[in-house]
Amino acid sequence: MEDQIILVDKPAGISSFGVVAKVRAKLRDEFGHKIKVGHTGTLDPFATGLLILLSGKMTKKSGEFLKLDKEYIADLKLGFVSSTGDTEGEIQEYINLEPRHSRPSPRGERANPRAAALQNAPNQHILESTLESFVGEIEQIPPKFSAIKINGQRAYKLARNGADFEIPSRKVTIYSIDILEYKYPMLKIRCHVSSGTYIRTLAEDIGKKLGTGAYLTSLRRTKIGSYDVKDAIMDLC
Repeated sequence: MEDQIILVDKPAGISSFGVVAKVRAKLRDEFGHKIKVGHTGTLDPFATGLLILLSGKMTKKSGEFLKLDKEYIADLKLGFVSSTGDTEGEIQEYINLEPRHSRPSPRGERANPRAAALQNAPNQHILESTLESFVGEIEQIPPKFSAIKINGQRAYKLARNGADFEIPSRKVTIYSIDILEYKYPMLKIRCHVSSGTYIRTLAEDIGKKLGTGAYLTSLRRTKIGSYDVKDAIMDLC
C-alpha cells in the first residue's frame, strides 16, 4: 500500500532525513511515482534504533505519533565530557581534585588528577540514588547541538557557527531509569521517558550530579509507544 506506517531500525552514521530519502526512493521505484514520506521524530546520526515513518495519506496522522513515550538503551562513559554530549564532539577528561565518593588522600600526598578521577568513581548505592533522583517530572535544557529551531534556524547550525544563544528549559518526564551494566567508567542504562526528552542532556546531567562528568558513547531507541524496534525493517538499500 502507498499509505503505510513504516518501522525502520536506523543504523548509525545516517541522519533521519537520510533514512526518509532512502525510503522515499524505494517507494518511488516500487510504485512508479513519487510518494510523500515523513518522519514522526528524529534520531541523531550517531544513534540507532526505531524510526516511525509515514507514507502517502498516513502522513496526515504524524501528530498522533509525535507525543508518544519512548524507550532507549544508552551507554555512558563517566569521567569524561563531550562538547556535544556524544561521540561526535570534542572529548575531554573530567578532572575533579576533590573526590566526593571516597576518603581524602593521606596528609602530604600530592594530588594526582588521574588517581583523583578514579577515586571519584561512584559506588552502586551512590549511582542508584542519583539515577532515582531524575525519575519524575524534571526541567531539562535541550542541547545546543539539536534540531530545535531558534528564530527560524536549527540550533546545531547556530552552534557550529559559534553563535551565542540560549535554549529555554522544558518540562519532561522520566518514568524509569534501570541500570543494565556498570563497571566504571562505563554505565549502560535503559530509560523510559516522555516525548521531548534528550538522552544526551540526561547523560550530562547525571554526570554533573555524580561529580564525574559523562557523555553518551552509544544510544539506541527500542520503543515508541507500543511500537518495538524488533518489528522494524533493517535493510535500507
